[in-house]
Amino acid sequence: MAKRYFVKSWDYPMYALRRQLYLDSALLYMPTHAYIWQQKAMPLYKQQRYEYGKPFLDSAVKYDPGKWLDYRGFMRCIFEKSYSAAIADFRLAKQRHGERHVMDHPYSFYIGLSFLQLNQLDSSQHYFDFCIEKSRREQGAGAEHFLLLLYRGVVAYEKGNNEEAIRFFDRALVIYPRFSDASFYKAMSLMAEKKFTEAMTCAQKAKLDFDAGYTINEDNAYYEYYPYQIRPYLVKGLISQIEQMQK
Repeated sequence: MAKRYFVKSWDYPMYALRRQLYLDSALLYMPTHAYIWQQKAMPLYKQQRYEYGKPFLDSAVKYDPGKWLDYRGFMRCIFEKSYSAAIADFRLAKQRHGERHVMDHPYSFYIGLSFLQLNQLDSSQHYFDFCIEKSRREQGAGAEHFLLLLYRGVVAYEKGNNEEAIRFFDRALVIYPRFSDASFYKAMSLMAEKKFTEAMTCAQKAKLDFDAGYTINEDNAYYEYYPYQIRPYLVKGLISQIEQMQK
């Protein structure tokens, strides 16, 4: 009976109330089925209904932490913006399983990103550097993910280390040449160094690439902005700011 209700839930769109009701019926027969709890939570998170969906995701973790603990850490980091809670989940997941991946990135990547959002820059740098070294060791130099290099550059920029930041943004752009976010933050770093002509060139490239759709391309960026992901008003504002400084 539970399986029939669960299968029937797939006849309805992701956000449909009827889908949720069929999942509820399945849970009446299988209240400890972690995947059904996760399936209740997931559409709600994609609708930004985090507080409503959180108890369902917590139940998925309760009944199968080995499968859903790191997933909850990801959802807390990228969707909820509950960074301290995300760090706690990933640290516990590392204790249980070691350094694994979820949504294409290692646990330490999300810990570093959470510390960045909490403005704990030294801790963020530590975890990003760990990820960079791990990638080099396992896949060779130059194999780092461009998003990791972007965020490591952002840490350097936030610390005021603009030349170091530019080096990381350049490395990201080697891998993803039309990465508008990397060009944007490179322009910010150049502007901070008063290199206004170079900054304008980077800012205009960022706008061109952003307008063409080249930005952070993680699957879940379709539903949720990632930290430091640029917006149209930011690009427009940066170009205007550089123009004022060039006068």
